[in-house]
Amino acid sequence: MNWNIAQAKQHFSDVVKQAATEPQIIYNRNTPVAVMIAAEDLAEYRAWKEGRQQKTLGEAFAELRRLAAGHPDPLPEPDRFAAMRPNAFAEMLDEEYPEHAAG
Repeated sequence: MNWNIAQAKQHFSDVVKQAATEPQIIYNRNTPVAVMIAAEDLAEYRAWKEGRQQKTLGEAFAELRRLAAGHPDPLPEPDRFAAMRPNAFAEMLDEEYPEHAAG
């Protein structure tokens, strides 16, 4: 349920009781400013947040580079021109404007 600050103050015990079943969002001038949640939800949130802050994306890539050092490139760049596929748009342009056709 949603509460404004004044309602949350007046009905604090209700806010706490309802937080056991679903998050209670508290607003100040139509802007959410706080949420009351069950204690076990807080524990789950903290575990998630801690795991998420374990590594930044840059740190993860640095670790991958370190692990791959000395090994052949695990993800070689594909040869994009080895198997040229027909390009319908380019073919249409070549037919429409033969004086500007490439090749």
